Amino acid sequence: MPLVEVPGVAVVFALVGLALIAFVTEVVPNDVTAIAIIAALVVLEPWTGVGPRAAISGFANPATVTIIAMYMLSAGIQETGIIRRLGVLLADFTGGDEFRALVATVGTTGPIAGVINNTPVVAIFIPMITDLAERTNTSPSKLLLPLSYAAILGGTLTLIGTATNILASDFARLLIDGRDGIGMFEFTGLGVVLLLVGSAYLLTVGRWLIPARIPVDADRVSEFDLSDHLAFVRVRSESPAVGAPLDAFDAEHEDIRILQLRREGEALAGPHADVPIESGDVLVVHGSLQAVNRFREDAAVSHLVREPVTADTFETAATEGRLARALVPERSSYVGETVAETGMDEYHRTTVLAIRRGSDLIRTDLRERTLQPGDLLLVRTTPASARYFRDSGELIIADERALKDRDAEDASAATAGVRTAAGDGTATREPDAADDAETGLPPVSPKTPLAVGILLAVVAVAALDLLPIVIAALGGVVAMVVTGCLTTADAYDAVSWNVVFLLAGVIPLGLALNATGGAALLADLLVALGGVLPLVAVLFVLYVAVGALASVITPVATIVLAIPVAVDGAARLGANEFAFLLAAMFASATSFATPVGYQTNLMVYGPGGYEFADFLRVGGPLQLLLAVVATVGITAIWGL
Repeated sequence: MPLVEVPGVAVVFALVGLALIAFVTEVVPNDVTAIAIIAALVVLEPWTGVGPRAAISGFANPATVTIIAMYMLSAGIQETGIIRRLGVLLADFTGGDEFRALVATVGTTGPIAGVINNTPVVAIFIPMITDLAERTNTSPSKLLLPLSYAAILGGTLTLIGTATNILASDFARLLIDGRDGIGMFEFTGLGVVLLLVGSAYLLTVGRWLIPARIPVDADRVSEFDLSDHLAFVRVRSESPAVGAPLDAFDAEHEDIRILQLRREGEALAGPHADVPIESGDVLVVHGSLQAVNRFREDAAVSHLVREPVTADTFETAATEGRLARALVPERSSYVGETVAETGMDEYHRTTVLAIRRGSDLIRTDLRERTLQPGDLLLVRTTPASARYFRDSGELIIADERALKDRDAEDASAATAGVRTAAGDGTATREPDAADDAETGLPPVSPKTPLAVGILLAVVAVAALDLLPIVIAALGGVVAMVVTGCLTTADAYDAVSWNVVFLLAGVIPLGLALNATGGAALLADLLVALGGVLPLVAVLFVLYVAVGALASVITPVATIVLAIPVAVDGAARLGANEFAFLLAAMFASATSFATPVGYQTNLMVYGPGGYEFADFLRVGGPLQLLLAVVATVGITAIWGL
């Protein structure tokens, strides 16, 4: 047991406490907190024992490098379009039935997330599942939470399923004598059990518990409660707007936006067109009720109060303007910028009409609002801009229809009789190709077999211990770039660098906790429990405690802090150290009870219209159920 250095332990515990507060409150982004941890450890080196070289060791850690490589490999698979095609096949399978749609969502997401990082899997599937819900006349709320949970469960299938597994493997190598990490499929048996039990829960109890927060027949205007913020106005002959270009006249009124101009049965998307406004034109304007009233008086227009603006106002008009929901992902460059600073309006002809942040709905002063990860935006955009946002990763477009030009959509519907799934998150630079003329299926890259083969080769080489997984993964990235399956630019763009910096910061914090004896003090709690409870009960308590911690801070930070405690406690109890390590690993990787504990939960939070309590009501029982199943499974397979 490491010698406990009281001043050092106090300092490290203080840093851990401050880090936990920062992670939970997110007063600054988590990756910034991690960088601050690195700096603090070095500044306080006399007490933490962590010098400059040790403080930055997280960047060179094999787990960190492996995770970077896996993000890139996942991007190579996404580029093929194979998952997009899967969406159409799923739509055909469901046949319009809600339960079959749920089975398709859970049954495909879990296995795929076992070999592709689960965060991009959910990003790809959100528009597909939203479209599937519409086709089956189902509230998207009923499918999006199972999508996230199934992706989390799929991450327990293989070593590369999620970052926490890779980190746990590195800890096993460092902390357990005779262990050279964890094998690629060493815990797959238990992962399959957890996936099956979790899927059964989602298809039965979970299906009953998940609320239909978004009504089946809700359009985008009613979903964001915008009826009082959109209006039709008619231009009178004495209006100063007559003869003025539409874009210039819009720019004169900062508190309203002109979204559409209607004239003699035809429509034109605003506000970027320079067409002159004529007397009798009908304008669709966006703004608060007070702003619309001021505009009515200043511009001498008539408010058509008996004609409400609905989603059909935009969908049925023959313009490029589309209403769409767009999610702000954690690694978007828009995070931390105001809506005005993003340049969406000026450069991408995209107007933000409302922001849903958790249970809060923001509809005023939108240009001054600072965007946060997980924000759901209602935007008026064009298909070209929507594809740009999707391809660049700046936004996740949750509505497949917004990605398609009207002529391509009509041709696709005429050919296939179905709307194809889109939004696969790929970085294809060519325009969306038309679906296969005979099958109606989205095209896939001719390099698909090559990309899939490279990924399978990486898995096989690592599983057979021919090379360390970090070398196998890096070799796979090189192969994808050399063969043209992935460009270097797309490879770098695919990495969630905030996760990388988070890893680099918390790994040395874990080292300091272990070196100063802090982990040993926490392990005393496990030893004390072992004096009054059987080992299997101690393992269960560990699992529940780690799972609860992962629900309020990131799983990555949790596992770095929890595994040294679990392994040290097991050693002092005379128990199986690997079994306790696995319990901490599975508990960190299966965080369901809050939307903030796991990134995929945050990604479906807005599109599903969920409340915070929904995750606790549905995910809490699932987390406890899996705690029991995992404890029994670890005990039966590896022993205590």
